Amino acid sequence: MATVHSRSAKVFETLGDRRRAAAMYGAASRPPGTYARIVALDLVAQAEMQAAEGSIEQAGATWGKAIDHMHGVQSGRIRKAAGSMRRDLSRFRTRGLRCVAALDERAREFLSSSR
Repeated sequence: MATVHSRSAKVFETLGDRRRAAAMYGAASRPPGTYARIVALDLVAQAEMQAAEGSIEQAGATWGKAIDHMHGVQSGRIRKAAGSMRRDLSRFRTRGLRCVAALDERAREFLSSSR
């Protein structure tokens, strides 16, 4: 069922319906400890939709969960997602939000440790 939710999210994203895309990415849950790469990628996509809708606090929490799932995963797509996260966060740095600075630091550390 998680795959169906993930695919549905991609369709909603393509159609420009970010709210439904974020909801579908959030519904694409997997058993704990499994599919860490896929879970992290879905969480990053969900956070991107939330940020695009202006829900930076919600996006920050989702990005934090994504980083938690990234540790130990060796994947080019994960590294690309972490880089994308940092670029997305850069738009919000000027607001002085602590969650943004903390997430950016976590993503930077992840990228430097996963080389």
